[in-house]
Amino acid sequence: MRNLFVTVAAASMLGGCVTPPKEPDWSATWPEPAPTQEHANGAIFQAGHDIALFENAVARRVGDTLTIRLNERTNAQKSSSTSTSKATSVELPGPTIAGRPVTRHGTAILNAQVDNSTSFEGEGDSAQSNRLEGDITVTVAQRLPNGNLLVRGQKWITINQGREYVRIQGIVRPIDIDPDNSISSLKVADAQIAYGGKGALNDAATPGLLARFFNAPWLPF
Repeated sequence: MRNLFVTVAAASMLGGCVTPPKEPDWSATWPEPAPTQEHANGAIFQAGHDIALFENAVARRVGDTLTIRLNERTNAQKSSSTSTSKATSVELPGPTIAGRPVTRHGTAILNAQVDNSTSFEGEGDSAQSNRLEGDITVTVAQRLPNGNLLVRGQKWITINQGREYVRIQGIVRPIDIDPDNSISSLKVADAQIAYGGKGALNDAATPGLLARFFNAPWLPF
């Protein structure tokens, strides 16, 4: 019983080495505080509250919201076939004495022959297809020096005993933003899109601690 406890404790400590990293928290970015004035200037225009008259009301400042239309579709297929063969044959005649081969009972002896033949055939086929569609509204986290916007955000959906999330982060050009303040995910540069879930259903489909330990790539078996 003691040995079993020690084994389970050691597996638990080593299993921590294969625990997946903590998921990032892409919380909403709050807008920068508007500059304050010590004395009112009595004018209609106030710094930090300006709105252009001939521009669309789209995201352009830190904290502004932007709707991203997810239109992700990927299809990949790969197949390979390999066939090799090799044959080798070597004959070593026996020695001769006085111009005559060495024989026994009229049959030449000390002759040798080596034959070698190898062949290999292998085939592989792989196919993968992914599809993600929907809308997610994110916030502008940073305005880059060239005017591009770094946006990121997440959406959590709770259904029954499970929680699903969609996360996205990337860089967009203000000129690519549509008048309705939306942009396709195909125009998001350096996009990082994650879709997953938590809850009873996700836990049931996740390998346990010992399973992750024995499936670790550094194990020799």
